[in-house]
Formats: sequence, C-alpha cells, structure tokens
Amino acid sequence: MVPLFPQYCAATTGAVFDQVSAALRKARHVPALRFVSDYHAHPAYIEALAESVLEHRRQFGVTEHLLMSFHGVPERFVAMGDPYRGQCEDSARLLAEKLGLAHGSWSVSFQSRFGRARWLQPYTSEVLAAFPGKGVRSVSVICPGFAADCLETLEEIGMENRDVFLAAGGATYHYIAALNARPDHVAALRSVVRREASSGQGEAIAREGSACFG
Repeated sequence: MVPLFPQYCAATTGAVFDQVSAALRKARHVPALRFVSDYHAHPAYIEALAESVLEHRRQFGVTEHLLMSFHGVPERFVAMGDPYRGQCEDSARLLAEKLGLAHGSWSVSFQSRFGRARWLQPYTSEVLAAFPGKGVRSVSVICPGFAADCLETLEEIGMENRDVFLAAGGATYHYIAALNARPDHVAALRSVVRREASSGQGEAIAREGSACFG
C-alpha cells in the first residue's frame, strides 16, 4: 500500500492505514501487507520534483524566490509526536540542495488553515503578502506534498494566493504544477515500491534464517 502522501501525517497517511485495516477486517484470508508510511526523502521523488522545477524554469523563466508550500495541520499534531513538519522541511531542504539554491532564495510555508486552533506557520498567504515589502517581486510556488493537482493547488495556490501576492505589490507569480502523471513521477513511485518489496524480501529471509538456526 502506497498512500500518495510523501510526508507522513496521522490525519492523512494514518487515516489511509485505518481504512485499509477496516477493509481487511472483513477478509477471511488476510494477505501479507507492506504499508509505505512516507517517501519524503526518497532520491527518485526529490529528483522528480527538481526536474519539474527546472522544466518550468526553462519554459517560463527563473524567479527571485522559490516558495515550497505544504498543506498545514494544527500545531498540536506535531506536539503529539507527528513527524509531518520535520519531513516537510527535510523534503524542502533536499529539493533546494538538488537545485543548488542559494541561502535565502527559497523558503517553506504552510497553506489551507481553518478553525481557531494554531496551525503550522508561517502561513503561505502571509508570506506571499510580505514578500514585496522585502524586495521579492517575483516568486514561484511549488507544493511538494501533493502528488496530483486539486482545487487546493489550482485555486488556492494558483489563483487566490497569486492575487494576494500581486495585490501586495508583487510583479511575477508562477505556480509549478504537481508531479501528476509525469513519467519521472511514475518512475519514482515504482522505485518506492521496489525498495519496499526488496526490504520485505530481506526481512523474510532473515526470519527464515533465524527459524532455521535459532
């Protein structure tokens, strides 16, 4: 099972695991199960993200800043031990390193907050609103946590936050599409599956050896 959430969060990947478990409870013959909890630092995933940025730059040009915006979650999730924020930051750092980005030319933010609770910060809309005042007038935004585009990326990031940035005095705003059905994304997911399968085979051999010689 490979939930299409590169970074683990109990509210997303964990919820998928709950649903899979619920479905298997109805089975008379439960199959062997390997569950991929995340692939946030997998080299092939980072490579696909980097190539998507480079391809966008070749077509539309390079902006002053690359903002990596991830879906937000309440801060209490992280306080309870959820690794989500750390994994988002790891993905962003690895992507920046792969692209050779200079310090200060990229940053991380979190989008889509709602309700009264404090969510992970900084908030994407506030970061974009502040950029022009700091001299950043051209920005590209990518959402590495989304395997495929949806209303949240196409409307909230591609349209609403674009308006926020331009209204604050920004000049150029680019949204870099999610990996979607790109061949390198498919290859990355294949690599994730193969690595997990190899790991499972290795563990099975180790167990068999232990049983034989224990």
